[in-house]
Amino acid sequence: MHSTRTLQRVAVLTVTYNSHNILPGMLASLPHGADCTVIDNNSTDHAALLNVVRQYDARLIRNNKNVGFGTACNIGAAHTETEFFLFLNPDARLEAGALEALVIAADTHRDAVAFNPAISGTNGRPYFKRGSVLLPKREKLPSGWPETDCRVPVLSGAALFVRRTAFEAVGGFDPAIFLYHEDDDLALRLRTQCGPLMFVRAARVMHDAGNSTTRSSQLAAFKAFHMGQSRIYALRKHKRTGAERKALISAFWQRVSPVALISARKRAKQTAFLRGVLGAMQNKAGP
Repeated sequence: MHSTRTLQRVAVLTVTYNSHNILPGMLASLPHGADCTVIDNNSTDHAALLNVVRQYDARLIRNNKNVGFGTACNIGAAHTETEFFLFLNPDARLEAGALEALVIAADTHRDAVAFNPAISGTNGRPYFKRGSVLLPKREKLPSGWPETDCRVPVLSGAALFVRRTAFEAVGGFDPAIFLYHEDDDLALRLRTQCGPLMFVRAARVMHDAGNSTTRSSQLAAFKAFHMGQSRIYALRKHKRTGAERKALISAFWQRVSPVALISARKRAKQTAFLRGVLGAMQNKAGP
C-alpha cells in the first residue's frame, strides 16, 4: 500500500509519440493518486491521447513539434516540484509496490543518485542494462538481474528513478541528443558528477519494448537515423573516439547483411542508420 507521503515525493513523467493505444496500460499500473505528467511530442493522435489522459487523471503537456525524448523529459521535469522523478516509458508497467520500493531504496542508499528497478520483458525474461557503448567492456556486468541491490555502471531510461537535486545539478538530459543514448549519457554524467547508480531488486517493472509507437518502415528509418547520429555524438562526448570506426564498420555490415537485402523494412532501417553515422562523423562541430 502506497502512503500519500510516498506518492507526493515522486513525479512520474512519460513521453509519448502516437502512443495512445499503449499508454492506458502504463497509467493503470500507477498507484492511485500518483502524480503523472504526459509530455507529447506533437502526435497526430491528440484527441485520443487527451481522452486517455483525462480518464486516468494525468496532466498533459503538448509540444508543438517533436523535440526528442530527452528534451521532452526536461520539459516535464521543469513542470514538477517533487523530490524524485520516475521517467517511465509509455510501454512500461509498474508491478505492485515498485514505486514504494524505489523510494525506500533511495532513502536507504542516500549517497546513490539514480536507480533502475528490475525490468523484464513481456515474456518475463530479465532486461538488465549491464553495459554501454560509452563504457569500456571491462565495466560490463554479467547478464541477468543481480541477486541484491547493488551499484551498476549505467542505467536504462525505460524506468529511470532519479533525485531531482542530482538531475538538476547535471543539467538534465542533453538536448543535443534527439533519440537514443540519452539515458546512457545522463547516467554517466550523474555517476561522475553526483554519486553512484543503483539497481533495486525489489522494484519490478514490465517493459513491452518497441511498442510505444505504431511500427512502420518510415518510423523505423527515422529512429535508426537518429540512433546513428546519437551514437557518434555520444561516443565523442564521452571520449570514446576510437569506437567511432567500429560504429561505422558495424553500420556498413548491417546494411549489406542478407536480412537487409531481403527485407525492405530492414534495408530502410540499416540504410538510415548508416546515413546517421556518416552524417555525424562528417560533422566537425560536435561535442
